[in-house]
Amino acid sequence: MVSDPQATYLRKLVRRKAMTIKAAAAKAAMCESSAHKYLRTEKLPSELKTPPRPSRRNDAFAGVWSECVQFLEADPKMEAKALLEYLLDKYPDQFKPSQLRTFQRRVRDWKADRPKEVFFAQVYEPGDRAQSDFTCMNHLGITLQGTPFPHLLYHFVLTYSSWESVMVCESESFASLSAGFQNAVYELGGVPRMHQTDSMSCAVKNRSGNESDVFTESYKELMDFFGVVPRRTQPRRPNENGKVEQRHYRLKRAMENALTLRGSRDFDSQGDYERFLTKIVRRLNACRQSELEQERDALGALPAQRLDSFERLPVRVSCGSTILVKTNRYSVPSTLIGQRVEVRLYVDRIEVWRAQTLQEQMPRLYGEGRHSIHYLHVIRDLVRKPGAFAGYRYRADLFPSRVFRMAYDALKAAHTVALAADKVYLRVLELAANEGESGVEAALTHLLADKTPITLEAVQILLHAPESPIIHVTLESYDGLLAEEVR
Repeated sequence: MVSDPQATYLRKLVRRKAMTIKAAAAKAAMCESSAHKYLRTEKLPSELKTPPRPSRRNDAFAGVWSECVQFLEADPKMEAKALLEYLLDKYPDQFKPSQLRTFQRRVRDWKADRPKEVFFAQVYEPGDRAQSDFTCMNHLGITLQGTPFPHLLYHFVLTYSSWESVMVCESESFASLSAGFQNAVYELGGVPRMHQTDSMSCAVKNRSGNESDVFTESYKELMDFFGVVPRRTQPRRPNENGKVEQRHYRLKRAMENALTLRGSRDFDSQGDYERFLTKIVRRLNACRQSELEQERDALGALPAQRLDSFERLPVRVSCGSTILVKTNRYSVPSTLIGQRVEVRLYVDRIEVWRAQTLQEQMPRLYGEGRHSIHYLHVIRDLVRKPGAFAGYRYRADLFPSRVFRMAYDALKAAHTVALAADKVYLRVLELAANEGESGVEAALTHLLADKTPITLEAVQILLHAPESPIIHVTLESYDGLLAEEVR
């Protein structure tokens, strides 16, 4: 196909340089007959194009196209393949999978004629705004001593200088947002005028119909404490938080490259991984120092002390001596049954308070439907009601270690009546609560290794024996116990 520049060059060769048509055609990379045509008509190839002949085929999708348009207008990103699958399900006798290419062209032509959304580049002022967001890092395949480490990053970015700060977290919680925001501003030495997030549930009341009351109380308290104006983007408009979204991509690409050069994605600990991450962020920030200095001159003053990074939740202690926090359940001392307590959710732990007094503290669970029941909270009543142990919903939590589980299995094998085994195990567990878990575990290990029947008296003798020799437990003894368990 001859282009307009080729035809123009042909005319120049023939008219200005007096070349023959044959020689000029060869030099312009076209055949001689085409050269004669363009010289004779005095028109460019684009001017000689004829409009495409309309298709004479019947439009197979004419009867359902209005229905398809409704879906395309509701979601312009709808793929033709998904839409055709919908038509195949609804009209199985009318369409065939082989019509996919035809339908894709029809959808492509419809989209080409639609006006596209226009995005407007913004001018940012120093110290005016910061953007925050959470981003999932699981695709990087990070492991800690061979164990997969699923996690998120809280990501804070100043819009003018692109200076950024990150914090590893396990969930998109207010505690993570508060801790990450405060880490960033205290590292900066000041606060921006405005802080912008998307419609994250830890900051925004997404079901609130009142536009003047869109932020959660905890988030408003955090912003008020620092004198920062909170702002949110419109739902499903990630471009409005475009600065931090772009930094997600840049940071992940930098991490991908650094991990490849490192030669391994496995780390000894979370702290080791966080140091690796901090090194990458500092390297990215190093090239922004001049803009950052302008930002710092415009930042607001910081409070003298940080605000505690936790979320308050009032809950009632159930008759099972447990509390439901978000969607996870924890045990608490039975003295709190029936009372309302305040739960403080930190990034890594939860605290249970009553009457301004700390009652209990435990590691925070992440995910949904999980539970953490400590035997210290329920063992007294289980000893009184041993029949409840066999069917207890959270029984798996009442084995503090593998040794206790193996001891229970040995008891079940030694007793024909299951309740008798349960009674002995619960008494042993009560002994661990009163005398110390480590000593009871050592005694159980000794009994299991010697294949001595496990009784409460045998454990007490080993536990209270005067000048009892230190029991040296080797890995081989554990392997032997595990082999016995498998058999």
